[in-house]
Amino acid sequence: MGLYERHVIPRLIDVACGGADIEAQRRKVVPRAAGRVLEVGMGPGLNLPFYDRSRVEFVWGLEPNGGMRSLAAARIEASGLEVRWLDLPGEEIPLDDDAVDTVVLTYTLCSIAGWEAALGQMRRVLKPGGRLLFSEHGEAPDQSVRTWQRRIDPVWTRLAGGCHITRRIPALIEQGGFVVEQLDEGYLPGPKIASYHSWGSALAG
Repeated sequence: MGLYERHVIPRLIDVACGGADIEAQRRKVVPRAAGRVLEVGMGPGLNLPFYDRSRVEFVWGLEPNGGMRSLAAARIEASGLEVRWLDLPGEEIPLDDDAVDTVVLTYTLCSIAGWEAALGQMRRVLKPGGRLLFSEHGEAPDQSVRTWQRRIDPVWTRLAGGCHITRRIPALIEQGGFVVEQLDEGYLPGPKIASYHSWGSALAG
């Protein structure tokens, strides 16, 4: 991992994904987490203030970037939650089968190279009846916006730590073996090329 990925990307994500509109999205999904939680791509810990501590036993934080984990330290302390770091990528979740009650996936699926393998791992570790809670940005429904997304995506991906703006998030979740049980979608304020969001919950199929 280079200096840009370890030191610059964490701070970019901390700012870009920490605004009021994104915070509102986190509030819609994170408080629903319960039991033993796996947060895939915990990053700088931006979800931590929104967990309901009365419902959560502890959180496994899957985050391979050491710079992200360093930024998260103060938020972990303030949250009062027990966080157990897992420093492998999403394609290699080092947990037993059926170990997790809730998987939380926010602003991460856009950047996992092996997204299908990662979703397979999430299904493997999720208990029967457990839920995947998600909020992600991705491909827009409007052709004019999609055209610009596809033009910009190669450069965007290089500058934004592997983030893609052309992924159809609900379709990927279903291709990964989940059944989407609740889904909301729409544009958030900001440039349309990066502001179309999908959020909700899914069960393992």
